[in-house]
Amino acid sequence: MAKAAPAEQLKLLELQGLDAKLKSLSNRRRTLNSDPRITDLEAALSVANGELGGAKVAVHDAEAELKRAEADVEQVANRIERDEARLNSGTGLSKDLVALQKDIASLNKRRSDLEDVELEVLERLDSLRARQAAQQQIVDDIKGSFSGIRAELDEALAEVDAEEKVVRGQRDEFAAGLDAGMLAIYEKTLAKRGVGAARLFHGTSEASGMKLSPGDLAEIKAAAEDDIVFCPDSGAILVRSAEWNTAAPAS
Repeated sequence: MAKAAPAEQLKLLELQGLDAKLKSLSNRRRTLNSDPRITDLEAALSVANGELGGAKVAVHDAEAELKRAEADVEQVANRIERDEARLNSGTGLSKDLVALQKDIASLNKRRSDLEDVELEVLERLDSLRARQAAQQQIVDDIKGSFSGIRAELDEALAEVDAEEKVVRGQRDEFAAGLDAGMLAIYEKTLAKRGVGAARLFHGTSEASGMKLSPGDLAEIKAAAEDDIVFCPDSGAILVRSAEWNTAAPAS
């Protein structure tokens, strides 16, 4: 059975306290890194960006449609201008001038229809641009929220890192002064069980929170004071306090 002086074994409780603090800091970091607000905002941003992309495509298509409508109106207007110039010149046969007048009337009707189409497209484009602007604002708001939360989390993570650095330094310095054999057993137990050492107090293991059976207590009582003993439930090293085998005081 591995051995270490009782006073040396008591030091394991302080070491375990430092390791428990490091574990708590690690859990804190994991909680910060998995903050559900970030996940929710990322999902919302993905949806909002999709909507914004659709709005931009709609605006682009409407702008292209407006350019075609404007070109159609311009083409008809140019033809009307040429025909009116010919008509005003008075040259040509009478029947040709009459036909030209009819053509100009027809072209004016065509231009009016095309201008109606142009106006409808322009109104629709204004609405689509407003929708795009509103969707862009939604995206910007989400990004703003994301940046604010990310900054908050980064600040908290920096604090965790700074505290962890201090505690780890304390832990390394303290561990360097412990019995090497006992420390090796502790480190192996910590890695395997999650808890390296705990106090045995009034017959109860503070590693498992369970009161030991009479048989287990008898085995520990039979062990030498410098023997390293273990919790039968958690597997952690049990550090025997002065009152380890006495009954807890009545409440």
